[in-house]
Amino acid sequence: MSHVRSRFDKPADEMVIKYTTSLPFDKRLYHEDVRGSIAHARMLAKQGIIPPSDALEIMRGLLEIEIDINDGKFEFKPEMEDIHMAIEARLKEKIGEAAGRLHTARSRNDQVATDLRLYMKDVIIWTLESVRSLQAAFLGLAEKNLDVIVPGYTHLQPAQPVLLAHHFLAYFEMLQRDKERFSDCLNRTDVLPLGSGALAGVAYNIDRAFVARELGFSSVSRNSLDAVSDRDFVVEYLSTASVTMMHLSRLSEEMVIWSGAEFGFIEIDDAYATGSSIMPQKKNPDVAELCRGKTGRVYGHLIGLLTTLKGLPLAYNRDLQEDKEAIFDATDTLLMSLKVVGGMVETIKIRPERMLSSVDRSYLLATDLADYLVKKGETFRNAHGIVGRLVSHSIKEGKTFSELPLDEYLRFSPLFDQDVFKISAMTSIDSRNNPGGTARTRVEEALAEAKTLLAGS
Repeated sequence: MSHVRSRFDKPADEMVIKYTTSLPFDKRLYHEDVRGSIAHARMLAKQGIIPPSDALEIMRGLLEIEIDINDGKFEFKPEMEDIHMAIEARLKEKIGEAAGRLHTARSRNDQVATDLRLYMKDVIIWTLESVRSLQAAFLGLAEKNLDVIVPGYTHLQPAQPVLLAHHFLAYFEMLQRDKERFSDCLNRTDVLPLGSGALAGVAYNIDRAFVARELGFSSVSRNSLDAVSDRDFVVEYLSTASVTMMHLSRLSEEMVIWSGAEFGFIEIDDAYATGSSIMPQKKNPDVAELCRGKTGRVYGHLIGLLTTLKGLPLAYNRDLQEDKEAIFDATDTLLMSLKVVGGMVETIKIRPERMLSSVDRSYLLATDLADYLVKKGETFRNAHGIVGRLVSHSIKEGKTFSELPLDEYLRFSPLFDQDVFKISAMTSIDSRNNPGGTARTRVEEALAEAKTLLAGS
């Protein structure tokens, strides 16, 4: 805009205009910009800083501009530096000189910080709702499959049997921590920077508390220098988004593995899989794979913004313009991932017989056999060695524990008796009857607690 360059003798170079403009991406902040400007205009009129009639004209013009943008009738002119300038220029075309009063007692520095915080507050609420929906999907799966037994793994090697519901509730817990982190982030985002001016505050008798109430902020910033240059709340969101995407990526990895022919524990619904351009038989878990890939994309935005911020002196620097593309893409990626992964989780087909078969042939009761010997008087370390040799023998014989006769057990320890055959996957699970364990009663308790947590969020 001409007044922004009134100090200069030459117009900006065309390449400089293209290089410095943020309008192509920050135009999505138009709703927040209009909201913030209306609240600011009301405050200016209330304080007697501008005439009430001008404030009314400003508010009317801003609302008309917002409607035009919503309807796709607004012309985003390339010479406009950003969404703030684009709206202000159009406002002047609509209402004349009164538009020039809107920028009294504010700077683009505190204006953009306010717009971004308004946007982030909404995004965090949307994110919390999306995380909650995914938690509900896991609860539904856990309830439907409460009696299904699945191999638990360490190092991706079969370890001990667990209830499938217990496995799904592990993801519920991860997402619960994510919700807590996003809620915490919301508290620190919920601070109004408007009124900080360019960096030093403003020389007018403004009412910041009034503007905060108008815009739904819980408090106002305490330091003008910090307020216009603070992007911690964006970093915090990107950090929490990265953790959430990591959780989704871990889930996606399991969906890929479990749906493979070698495991066959689940089948991904046709709506969440794709085919091959050359192999007609293929059913590829592309949704899960893309979620894994998009996780790195969100990580990249976090590292990128941290790197941008690390060398900035106080207060505002144009480098901060680089925050928006990062946060817009990260929020879009996370929200879509949560929605699509939620659909995938809700529609997977469980194959309990394949899971139980894997439990039977993977010697997952080895720890229970060692515990059996301990209860008969053996030390755990000796019992561990005995059962290790028993496993090696069983593998060589091509037999499961249940297929070994008692006399073969007795070759490894005289403490074995007929009651060793009472040990099963279900007795193994029920024996883990401590808080947080996989015993049926504990999982039922965990389900009830999870429902309560979900209802209260």
